[in-house]
Amino acid sequence: MKNIARGASAPRAISLGVMVEMIGRGIGMDMRKIFIVLIAIIGLGLPAVAADAQENMVQDSRAATGGAQTLADILARQSGQKMDDSFRSDALGTPENAASSTNQLGTLGGVSDPELWRALRYGKADVNVSSHGLPDAVIIQDSGMDWLTFRHGPLSQYGGNLLLGVIAALAVFYALRGKIRIDGERTGRTILRFKAIERFAHWLLAGSFVVLALTGLMMVFGRLVIIPLMGKESFAAAAAVGKWSHNNFSWAFMVALVLVTIFWLAQNIPNRHDLKWLAMAGGMFSKGAHPPAKKFNAGQKLIFWGVLVLGFSISASGLSLMFPFQLPMFGATFAKINAIGLPELMGFAALPEALMPHQEMQLAILWHGIVAFVFMAIIIAHIYLGSVGMEGAFDAMGTGEVDEQWAKEHHGLWYEEVTGKSAHDDHAPVKPAE
Repeated sequence: MKNIARGASAPRAISLGVMVEMIGRGIGMDMRKIFIVLIAIIGLGLPAVAADAQENMVQDSRAATGGAQTLADILARQSGQKMDDSFRSDALGTPENAASSTNQLGTLGGVSDPELWRALRYGKADVNVSSHGLPDAVIIQDSGMDWLTFRHGPLSQYGGNLLLGVIAALAVFYALRGKIRIDGERTGRTILRFKAIERFAHWLLAGSFVVLALTGLMMVFGRLVIIPLMGKESFAAAAAVGKWSHNNFSWAFMVALVLVTIFWLAQNIPNRHDLKWLAMAGGMFSKGAHPPAKKFNAGQKLIFWGVLVLGFSISASGLSLMFPFQLPMFGATFAKINAIGLPELMGFAALPEALMPHQEMQLAILWHGIVAFVFMAIIIAHIYLGSVGMEGAFDAMGTGEVDEQWAKEHHGLWYEEVTGKSAHDDHAPVKPAE
């Protein structure tokens, strides 16, 4: 029984060495030769197996996530890094490679619903629309979320803080300095400073800008500020009127911008007197200080050029928004910026030059808003100095005429050009113009 039991359990106890020995005896080979052959076979086969495994791992590096995004992808996206999302954008499915619809894992038509929506999101779907327009073929584009986040976040927050900061700074300045008054006695004699056509252009520009600013602020802060105060229905009616006003008053703004450019461009060319005016800050922080200035001083020239640059820029983006998808401006602009190497010089990647129509519109809206906030901040300071901030300044655009004493103190060189008298002594001869 002992031998039988031992014999019964023997097949389970046979080791690899015993099997090799039995095979060797059967074929008449030495044991060492058998081992050498086996080792050679294993040595030749393992690298190929390892290479295949490694290749499979490289081809499917997302096996652990089932093809979904990894933690590294999420962290890269949250930190604003550029990530390769081809594992999603290219996984669109094809009817040729799809399993049969009768199969348990098959899809009707060869493309699953997630693959279809993914193709729409990345603009790779074969979409047919009745109007055959490029914008109409864009059904989903996720850059809209980036636009919305920036518009409701940094644009509104920093823009609002900029306006409140300027108003607060002017209030502090007025509390400390007060109104900048004329140091001498008014003469009662006036000088024509601006003609009627110049004042018309100025007030057309100013009036349209105020309407555009208020309606623009209503559109940006309406949901956050106005709706809680007046309700959704009342705001809807006000927003409709505001949108119409914003679109149509923009034409008056652009016409006025062209007029003031024609009227005042030559007189706002910088000169050496502007350096002295800037060094003395125009005498705004000290009484009795009156730096020389022609018809426009350095401060007014800065306002003029700011209005000119920002005005034409905001007009360009506004036209792009009024005629959507017809006047794209950012793709071509980015191409020119990339051509001069500016992004690389500043340590950034090249700007995207191939933009979808909706991306063009989103960028135009954001640029329009950024320029508008800077523009409003400058104009608030200009309104302050032209009204409560400086005595006699409003007369220049109110009646067009200013008191001689005001002209002597604030625009002495211009006073001498117009009257032929010295700004410091009416009886002294005027120096020849330099």
